[in-house]
Amino acid sequence: MYDVVIVGSGPAGYVAAIRASQLGLKTACIEKSFDINGKPLLGGTCLNVGCIPSKALLDSSYKYAEALNHFSDHGIEVNKPKLDLSKMMDRKNNIVTQLTSGVSGLFEANKVTSILGEAKILDSTQVEVSFEGKSEVINTKHVIIASGSSPIDIQIAPIDQENIVDSTGALVFDSVPKKLAIIGAGVIGLELGSVWLRLGAQVTVVEYLDQILPGMDGEVRKEAAKIFKKQ
Repeated sequence: MYDVVIVGSGPAGYVAAIRASQLGLKTACIEKSFDINGKPLLGGTCLNVGCIPSKALLDSSYKYAEALNHFSDHGIEVNKPKLDLSKMMDRKNNIVTQLTSGVSGLFEANKVTSILGEAKILDSTQVEVSFEGKSEVINTKHVIIASGSSPIDIQIAPIDQENIVDSTGALVFDSVPKKLAIIGAGVIGLELGSVWLRLGAQVTVVEYLDQILPGMDGEVRKEAAKIFKKQ
């Protein structure tokens, strides 16, 4: 019997789990994703295939673009930089591994039980966890749902992870695309568009609304539009 069971180990889930345990509650966190060793892949979309890997690639691609186009502005003359995309991806993967390992360490330090499997809430006090054909029912006093989200699949562009990819697929290209169309000018689309533009792709962004970054502050949208037009 747990005091609280949390479904999802992303930024909401793992923070809730750690805090609940610190407050004296017997806590378990359920995660359905797993790594190559068969252990729960903690950290959710943000740490594994979202904010963190995209920021790592943004950092690397920025340095590459600076060396390629702007070092001479500072009186720094270098031979034309050579892109090693595989090494860039390795750096990104290592950063992700370090951070997800950190979450695992925090779980252990705070006595949070990590459970691998897909959760199904039976009622307010029971959660069924299924993995590889086996299932068990976990009893709890409280349930926190922190299951996150996933990209939508639109009819005109069905995702096949080859020619049409979601944001996860755009983080693992093994070569720089010659041309890349981004559907959606939100934060994720513009981040990944910037990465591949800097690395040599011709990028076109398609947005249904009349401005980029819908929902964000007007001044932010305006200044961002200026930057992307310069690029």
